[in-house]
Amino acid sequence: MRTLHSLGVAGAAVVLAATGAAAAPSPPPAPKPQITDAEVDKALARLPGFVTDAMRSTGVPGAAVAVVHDDKVVYLKGFGVRRTDAPGAIGPDTVFQVASVSKPISSTVVAGALKDPAEWNDRTELPGFALKDPWVTGHVTTADLFSHRSGLPDHAGDLLEDLGYDQAYILDHLRLEALSPFRASYNYTNFGLTAAAEAVARKHGTTWEKLNQDVLFKPAGMTHTSTEFSAFVNAPDHAATHVKNPDGTWSPRFVRDPDAQAPAGGVSSTATDMARWLRLQLAGGTLDGKRIIPADTLATTRLPHILSQPPTPPLEHTGFYGLGWNVSYDEAGRLRLSHSGAFELGANTNVTMLPLEKLGIVVLTNGAPVGLADAIAADFFDTAEHGKPTTDWLPLFAELYARQLGPGPSATDYAHPPAGAKPARADTAYTGTYTSPYYGKLTVTANTGGKGGLTLSLGPKPMRFPLTHYDGDTFSYVTAGENAVGRTGVVFKDGTVRIEYLDANHLGTFTKQ
Repeated sequence: MRTLHSLGVAGAAVVLAATGAAAAPSPPPAPKPQITDAEVDKALARLPGFVTDAMRSTGVPGAAVAVVHDDKVVYLKGFGVRRTDAPGAIGPDTVFQVASVSKPISSTVVAGALKDPAEWNDRTELPGFALKDPWVTGHVTTADLFSHRSGLPDHAGDLLEDLGYDQAYILDHLRLEALSPFRASYNYTNFGLTAAAEAVARKHGTTWEKLNQDVLFKPAGMTHTSTEFSAFVNAPDHAATHVKNPDGTWSPRFVRDPDAQAPAGGVSSTATDMARWLRLQLAGGTLDGKRIIPADTLATTRLPHILSQPPTPPLEHTGFYGLGWNVSYDEAGRLRLSHSGAFELGANTNVTMLPLEKLGIVVLTNGAPVGLADAIAADFFDTAEHGKPTTDWLPLFAELYARQLGPGPSATDYAHPPAGAKPARADTAYTGTYTSPYYGKLTVTANTGGKGGLTLSLGPKPMRFPLTHYDGDTFSYVTAGENAVGRTGVVFKDGTVRIEYLDANHLGTFTKQ
């Protein structure tokens, strides 16, 4: 054994051959399916009761669930209502925003557009898109951006989207973001993936929406699936997004338009259509006997491309990110593919698959993320694999979402000025126009009509935020949008204004003009 270790694999083969062995040891056999039809049936029998109970527990108003096994849709059902302020039950053909479940759908589309797996390593070329390091710009590939290993910081560009900037502006300004080590760091980034997808569409002489329709949606018969917000919001049977109110009720108070990041979060679909996509995925790119996506380019999406999560109880397995997929392997050596989607403004979704078992589930919900979609998927697979759930999944995922979503509120309680707070200067000390290379123009104006006070305006439209005085030259305002954090600080100093929650990457300071 000492000799074999020192020689390595190639040397070991030579030694074995010289001593009369016929060949090097064979690799271990591939794992075999372990989940029986009866075990799937048991999980299916538990599923509707668990969904109903979990919806009652969380208050989320609606969900739709599809399960595929052995190329058959074995479960397809809607639960609850499309919106809490109007009649209308959810069915299998109700259209939901799928949020970040868009990513594995988009990687399916790109896999279908490529002729060879090596094309995943083509350089990303898109007018207006560059990264801070010119060398990285010249080498970053479709695979780098689809696996979040480009070096862009976590969720780069999302705050620009919240302020109303369009895709072109956001992609053009990513060049100002400081980079982590290229291909050695994992940072989940919607607009990096978006840039790669748009570059693939441009290379094929078409738009991203048309590429989706031509490559996947039409061939797969996904007739109610789109990457355009207008298709979702204009669908007669669509599930409005809901958020939880302080009194515990849920209401459709916000509308989330994700067109700027369509490849990363803009897909809308139904449980019926998603079941067809699940069948295609579990069949390696074929559907109803027809090859739709090449097997080899699709298989590349399922390979680990970057370490994303070390083992963290109770999630005991190392997590990787592939191309639009979370990739892991269980104790039986089986590949597990999954992805969650979440809009703080009112959606939570999940897709989970065990390709070896030809088993997959998709869960769509119309409530802000409280763990419902993920818990339904986890409970289903747990029951199928072990006969009963081994963990109470709902509170676990609720806690994970509470910890991980968003930058979190400020450590400063801006709603309550400190004792002995210093007064503000005259309004004219703060009014004027300020600019940031990243966030653009900001204006501060004095309110008219005898109301007094100041208003900050920001973004292309622009958005207007009344300022509340806190202490001296520090004010605050209530943030808005998908990444809202409550009140954030606004600090005036030496001809600049710094907005606290916009400054996490040191880009949130504006200079007076």
